[in-house]
Amino acid sequence: MTSPVLVIGATGTTGSRTTARLTAAGHRVRAATRRTTHVPGAEPVRFDWTDPATHAAALDGADRVYLVPPVGDPDPAAVMLPFLDRARAAGVRRAVLLSSSAIPSGGPAVGKVHEALPGLFPQWAVLRPSWFMQNFTGTHPHAVSIREEGVIRTATGTGRIGFVDAEDIAAVAAHALTDERAPNTDLLLTGPQALSHDDIAAITTDVTGHPVAHRHLTRTQLRDHLTAALPPEFATMLADMDHAIAHGAENRLTDTVHRITGRPPNTYRTALKREQRPTTRT
Repeated sequence: MTSPVLVIGATGTTGSRTTARLTAAGHRVRAATRRTTHVPGAEPVRFDWTDPATHAAALDGADRVYLVPPVGDPDPAAVMLPFLDRARAAGVRRAVLLSSSAIPSGGPAVGKVHEALPGLFPQWAVLRPSWFMQNFTGTHPHAVSIREEGVIRTATGTGRIGFVDAEDIAAVAAHALTDERAPNTDLLLTGPQALSHDDIAAITTDVTGHPVAHRHLTRTQLRDHLTAALPPEFATMLADMDHAIAHGAENRLTDTVHRITGRPPNTYRTALKREQRPTTRT
């Protein structure tokens, strides 16, 4: 492949891993970030969803693009759809969109982009991963509260989730971008086990050696807790999602990672051992 693959969000949780996989396989990658950042093996380019002046250089010559929606935007379609029209006109033939298992085609937020994608590009895929294992190891509030307090706070009760490793999401993304035939469908991605947050706390305690507890909150308690740091509407949405998980909304497993990559998805224990960092208590 001589044309570059444009990876938007190339320093993010899935974008960085997708970029690494593509460059390791010998593909030319254009790494798009809000601040021009050196990414090993890739061509850096500045890209901002909200600044159309950055779009032409990012798209120049690219025929495939990995789309990570703007973080925290409640209506990403407003900026993404005009960009995708421009991408099609510029010669992009294949688009792979990062969405969520909780958002169907035509649903809220990125669901509107999902719905539009098949009509925009002849080759496409929508990745719909379950909740990330990296929520407990990176900069997510759960990871912070684990490191600083030894606590995970949710309103999920004993509800189970097929947590998925970002490395597995990236592996599927790389295939979706470069395989001879595009998936032309949405791909629901999970890990190999459906785990409750009680399970997550127990495994984290065992692997790190630091006690971690799951603190069960009501939906209202979680909403009020989140409102201290988030807009009320967003806090309410997250609390509602936890409530849905408590009632089984994410209790499912798929074989998609194995089917696409040829290997089983990673367990949470495996991902945690790979990514754990020294923990501190205040």
